[in-house]
Parts: sequence; C-alpha cells; structure tokens
Amino acid sequence: MARVVGLWMAAVALVAVGCAGHAPVTDDEVKHISEFRLSREDVVEVSVWKEPELSRTVPVRPDGKITLPLVGDVKAEGMTPAELEETVQKQLASLVRDPRVTVIVHDVNGQRVYVTGMVGHPGAFPLRNSMNVLQALALAGGLAEFADRDTIKVLRADGRHLEVAYDDLVNGKSKVTLGPGDTVVVP
Repeated sequence: MARVVGLWMAAVALVAVGCAGHAPVTDDEVKHISEFRLSREDVVEVSVWKEPELSRTVPVRPDGKITLPLVGDVKAEGMTPAELEETVQKQLASLVRDPRVTVIVHDVNGQRVYVTGMVGHPGAFPLRNSMNVLQALALAGGLAEFADRDTIKVLRADGRHLEVAYDDLVNGKSKVTLGPGDTVVVP
C-alpha cells in the first residue's frame, strides 16, 4: 500500500514539474490592418490623366507630406490611397479642367518591426502583410549562440508584453503575429 501511494505521489510530482514550464502562447490577435494607410517612407505614384507633367512618383517624407507640381505640399501620412486621390483631385480642380487622379502605392516602407538582443543582425525590418516572431527572427539572422531560448519577449506597440519560448515557436505550439511598431527582444 505504501508503495502504491509512493508511486502515486511521484506521478503527481512529475505532472506538476511538467506543467511548471512555459505554457504555449497563442496569437493574441494583433489588430490587423483592415484598410491600408500610407506611412512615412512609402513611395506613391500620383498620376493625373492626360496631364503627364503633373504626374509624379514621390516618397512620403518624414513630415508625412508629398510634393506635387502646382499643388505643392499635400498631407499623405495616415490617408488611404483613395483619400489621397480625392484630396489631390480637389486641389487641382481650380487649376486643371476635370482632373482624374490615380494613386498607386509602389513601395511600402513605413511599417516596421524591430528585433534586438542576442540575434545575428539586430535592427528594424519592414512589416510586409503579416509576420510572426519566427519570421522576424529569421530576418534578424537567427538566435546568437548564447541567446536565452526560453524567454523571448514581444513588446507590443500599445505597451503590452508577451513572453514565448523559441522551441514553442519552432514546434508550432506558439504563434505570435507581429504588428507595426512591435519589438522582439532576445535576452
């Protein structure tokens, strides 16, 4: 009887030790972008139909504006391409007869994620579509030799924090999607 109780106690202890590790982290649902908005460093082509001298491919400057002939500076940061089309069209209406404006986004450079700490190449990386922590670590050259694989931290742009283990990411037990401005820290 004592032997059965001893075996039962050992089994409970093993289960307790096994549960003491990190629980898998599932995606905490970053607010995914429902509508694309222009950011600084994005490159847009503003095309005015039948007015090639007014059409330009321009970057969104650090102050969030673009510069166009006749119109001058136009705020572009935070606008959708359709909103920018409408704004430019309104500003050209008094200068050009029936302006038809089209905005085409050439390069999306504004939204970034950051990877720092014990990785091959820490830095800022463009956020394309959706990116998870494992993909960001791959862009940063992977984990360094003495990196702490068990406590990778994700610092959300909104101030929230997550902690995830590298092995859980690789095995698919944890999947954490990154959003604009998120930082991955590898101690």
